[in-house]
Amino acid sequence: MSEAVTGSMAGLRVVVPETRELEVLARMLERQGAEAIRCPLVAIIDAADPAPVEAWLRRFIATPPDDLILLTGEGLGRLLGVAERAGIEGEFRAALAGVRRICRGPKPSQKLRSIGLGPDLAPEPATTAGIIAGMEELDLTGRRVAVQLYPDNPNAPLLDFLKGAGAEADPVLPYAYATRAEDERVLETLGEMAAGRVDLVVFTSTPQVRRLVSLAEEAGRRVVLAEALRRTRIAAVGPVVAEAVRVAGGEVAVMPEENFHMKPMVNAILAGLSRG
Repeated sequence: MSEAVTGSMAGLRVVVPETRELEVLARMLERQGAEAIRCPLVAIIDAADPAPVEAWLRRFIATPPDDLILLTGEGLGRLLGVAERAGIEGEFRAALAGVRRICRGPKPSQKLRSIGLGPDLAPEPATTAGIIAGMEELDLTGRRVAVQLYPDNPNAPLLDFLKGAGAEADPVLPYAYATRAEDERVLETLGEMAAGRVDLVVFTSTPQVRRLVSLAEEAGRRVVLAEALRRTRIAAVGPVVAEAVRVAGGEVAVMPEENFHMKPMVNAILAGLSRG
């Protein structure tokens, strides 16, 4: 970003989805002088404390387990995100390649394939019971088994099975679900938009748009949503997100011409604002 445009968003209030990945975008906008209003526009969020997740990753790298059970694609994605931010993604991927990978269902399998790997075992049905049944014939005695858990399910049956089979389980919970307090923050931000106190909202995925709509409907604030989308300029990462905005009743004013990267997104916002 050139110094010539620094401060060109001075005084503007911009709503930015609140995730660690998008914190980079928020900071880039702040360097242009904007006030970035971080809003939890996703229903799934990173673990509140990344330290235990990073410690698990470092154990995984230093002493790779024999097996890894992936229960969700989201979980693997979050683990890769923490590894990237800790500067150890390459080492984590290398360690992943050397362990037996056991997946529950197609989503973790697809996520593995997106990084050039795949499942070694994908039992059916794609349930905890299916995973247990698929592993019952394996000799797990003395094996170390990393287990990616998901929120609101400590999965005692799976961990008890591993213990009973003579394995040592090492579980990790890399993400959480949004809380009621975070829902309230979204609705407060919606009210700010409807009141005309927000200059721009940035959408980078369709789930963000869907969450805004669903919360507004659940709270009986559909009229507020319509006014918020009418009064606030909207930036979208691409045509798929722009279509979700259109379905929700909004109109996208700013969209980069190429696939989403932080800098092109900011440049598109700056260009859109300069056109008024």
